[in-house]
Amino acid sequence: MSTDHPNVVLIFADQMRGSAMGCAGNPDVITPVMDQLAQDGVYFENGIATTPVCCPNRGTMLTSTYPICHNVPVNDMPVRTDLPSLGTIAKDNGYDTAYIGKWHLDGSPRTKFTPPGPRRLGFDDWAVYNCSHAYMDPKYYRDSPQVIREDGYEPEVQTNIALDYLASRKEKNTPFCMVVSWGPPHDPYDQVPQKYQDMYDPQKITLQPNVQPDAQNPLVGKKECRTTIAQYYAAVTALDEQLGRIIDKLKETGEYDNTLFIYTSDHGDMLWSHGMMKKQAPWAESVDIPLLMRMPKKLGSGEKNEVLFGTVDLLPTICGLLNWEKPATFQGVDLSTCLTDANTTQPETALIANYHGYSEGHHQHLYAWRGIRTKTHSYIEKPNREPWLLFDNQNDPYQMNNLIGDATVRELQSKLFDALTGWLECTNDPALPDDELLKHMGLFELWEYHRDIVKNEWHHPVHPPKTASVKN
Repeated sequence: MSTDHPNVVLIFADQMRGSAMGCAGNPDVITPVMDQLAQDGVYFENGIATTPVCCPNRGTMLTSTYPICHNVPVNDMPVRTDLPSLGTIAKDNGYDTAYIGKWHLDGSPRTKFTPPGPRRLGFDDWAVYNCSHAYMDPKYYRDSPQVIREDGYEPEVQTNIALDYLASRKEKNTPFCMVVSWGPPHDPYDQVPQKYQDMYDPQKITLQPNVQPDAQNPLVGKKECRTTIAQYYAAVTALDEQLGRIIDKLKETGEYDNTLFIYTSDHGDMLWSHGMMKKQAPWAESVDIPLLMRMPKKLGSGEKNEVLFGTVDLLPTICGLLNWEKPATFQGVDLSTCLTDANTTQPETALIANYHGYSEGHHQHLYAWRGIRTKTHSYIEKPNREPWLLFDNQNDPYQMNNLIGDATVRELQSKLFDALTGWLECTNDPALPDDELLKHMGLFELWEYHRDIVKNEWHHPVHPPKTASVKN
């Protein structure tokens, strides 16, 4: 295959925090493949979930637009299909496209079949389930509404499909763009094969200084925190092994050095830091994500890059590295020159936001918020421009000292307020709370429709029929 057209392989986990890798300085988690990928490519120290919740950030990753533009400011809403996306842009540049794993961009129900056409955002080869967290019950659709079920661990099954796809490329002379989206380490945390759990002793897990057991549940103490974090790390190690299988297949087919290879996540997980769980929170454990990139013909190896790299910037940067024309719809920044030229001016701030608190946010009394990240600070506001949090991330890496209103940082807070004002203006964000924003966007009735379907699924789970095909 011509090296003028490198392949693209984008692999991302669900709810994997940026600190859950050995290369990130974590002494407990076992991630030899990710660590080696960091040595072979670029490790981004400031990988940021632009919107740290699943559907909104997935839409942002694939279209380089903010949720107010792509119409998914809250989970379980269908993404716009008229925006250029990774899939459509790759196809326009002569690439074959494939998507494997979790989609979660087609609204409700979460069991739905997404037919060939615009709702797949340009991806043709398709082995996808909209949304499931039953990791021991793998299932997916191809091009018919009959679900395919397999035995085993879902990430392993999805990786098998990816390996089959890569093997099939031997008969092709066109470049390809393959996306693999795994469900773990998203909860339920215990749904990971025992062999990976056996690699971790919960009593030896290091708890961050900001970990606070659930104050609303006295049965959850530090012992339970360690057990769950050990299971979380076990899932990360399981993904690390699957990542290695994909890399090995690319080496076997001779395509690894002719591939832009990216590993990341849609958002992180609080795991009891500040007494919180899961996502949608503005703290680092929710916002910071792993971001590793390898492209030997353009990028160095063993590099650490501190550029502020939001998920909204991922697609423009891919376009920049591959010399693809960038559509005018992009709202992210092409950071490719920041990776290839050390003298390039880097962004000073990155927008982060959670536009609606449903559902994890509401459970923990977290609602909508907007903020910005710099290389040294995090600044967060509640809706209607109410200052809320200000952290010095260099001197307070666990974000335990809120500086809002502190006289010593008055000038800095004012500067960050003004910077956020600029971001809100350029993204057409009125900074309204939750449902008020949906009404402003004309999405409230559509949101109520999808919300009620998903709520019914939670209370009365709908599973694919047992007559569905089974692949052994």
